[in-house]
Amino acid sequence: MAYEESRTGSGLPHHVVLEDREQLTVSGVEEVESFDENTIVLSTACGGLEVQGEGLHIEKLSLDGGDLKVEGTINALIYEPQGRERGGLLSRLLGG
Repeated sequence: MAYEESRTGSGLPHHVVLEDREQLTVSGVEEVESFDENTIVLSTACGGLEVQGEGLHIEKLSLDGGDLKVEGTINALIYEPQGRERGGLLSRLLGG
């Protein structure tokens, strides 16, 4: 399954490719805000993205090229609504 969004704010193309729920490739990554083996929170050219799963680990991260590769069991990909003010993880957890 491939998803492409061409209306990006930063000029980086944003693609999400998920293979067999075990290998995730994301382009257009601007920042990885936090990660552990169950959740990865990142900023993309199309807004915030949260990856939820089990045994997640980042295989490749290139912020210069905006590329991220994740392996593990992917259970959910959740985008923040467009137009929402982006803050850090702490501000989202505290409701700010």
